Amino acid sequence: MLPTPPPAELLDAFDVTDPAFIADPYPVLGALREATPLYRDEAAGTWVVTRFEEIRSILRDRRVGRVFHHRYSPEEFGRPAVDARWSAFNDNERWSLLELEPPDHSRIRSLVAKVFTPRAVERVRPEMGRLVDALLDRALDQERFDLLADVAQPYSVAVICSLLGVPRDDTRLLLDWSHAIVKMYEPAVTDEQRAAADRASAEFREYARALIGEKRRRPDDALVSRLVAVEEAGARLTEDEIVSTTIVLLDAGHEATVNTMGNGTRALLRHPAEWGRLVAGEVDARTAVEEMLRWDAPLQRFDRWVLDEGFAVAGHPIPVGEKVVMLFGAAERDPRRFDDPDRFDVGRGDTAHIAFGGGIHFCVGAPLARLELEVGLGALVRRAPGLALAAAPEYHPTFTIRGLRALEVSPRR
Repeated sequence: MLPTPPPAELLDAFDVTDPAFIADPYPVLGALREATPLYRDEAAGTWVVTRFEEIRSILRDRRVGRVFHHRYSPEEFGRPAVDARWSAFNDNERWSLLELEPPDHSRIRSLVAKVFTPRAVERVRPEMGRLVDALLDRALDQERFDLLADVAQPYSVAVICSLLGVPRDDTRLLLDWSHAIVKMYEPAVTDEQRAAADRASAEFREYARALIGEKRRRPDDALVSRLVAVEEAGARLTEDEIVSTTIVLLDAGHEATVNTMGNGTRALLRHPAEWGRLVAGEVDARTAVEEMLRWDAPLQRFDRWVLDEGFAVAGHPIPVGEKVVMLFGAAERDPRRFDDPDRFDVGRGDTAHIAFGGGIHFCVGAPLARLELEVGLGALVRRAPGLALAAAPEYHPTFTIRGLRALEVSPRR
């Protein structure tokens, strides 16, 4: 039997276009979670899952997948064909690790994992420290600055560029392309946004092909060059696979990190006692990062398609061809999993959240993101212990990817 659906007024309040909801979605998400673990969104034709254990189970269940085209046609699923108008974006997605299932996902991820190792990431730690300190040198000389534009964005992009072997002079291009492309992952997208994402995808693909050609002529020890050379049992990545992998690593390699730094620092400064625990050394940055990821998650929604018979959520069977929407923001504050979940506690140190997903699609860049956030937050605490909000921050009008437009701060109270 399907669990009791949420009241109509609660479903109406779950409006991703409402600025009030975007500003603070957690009361509505919490009410949905407490009303039911699962409900049918008739307007969207999806099943919505709200609770932690159910979502964690789905993330690990091989009967569901990010895509279905490797096994079914759109006609078999009763879904429209891929829209040919957005061919460049579709080409990106075709070999993106985020959008693949086995066997292609297994093959490509195993090759990427050969070069995207914890040891390779750890080697970047000293450079991370130099980068963030140089940015803070300039920012802290001002009476106020935007932590995102002046520090977090250039820091994060420089780190991923360094790791991949991409020229840092191209940072602005990469940011503009990435911001346009990620709009495609929102539940409500206009044709204008789709066209912008497609243009950005085409330009990004051309850039990546040129970069790959340069690495073939002049190989180095960075990741793109190593992706070109990597081999396992005689199999290499094709150029299209390297292009998509480079783009997804550049996009995902900074979007979530920047948003976590912004959302998390906002939370810290709005909870001065928690910021004080960091400044006093009671809690270290590495521990605090986990709460920043959980409490105001940079990824609020993730979807799966039901691919096999026998799949069920909360005891209710869901047939093949249906889409399941997982509300990460609701799950990360589930009292069945986290004690006092609405409390922001930098010392919680719970690494079993789902900010990086789970199962075969667990974020391959999670070690990089964690280290980058640890180094960045540690530098901020050390060098600006009197940091304070200088203006009320506003969130981007998006739901899936949750992040601030800006975070204006003052170095001294």
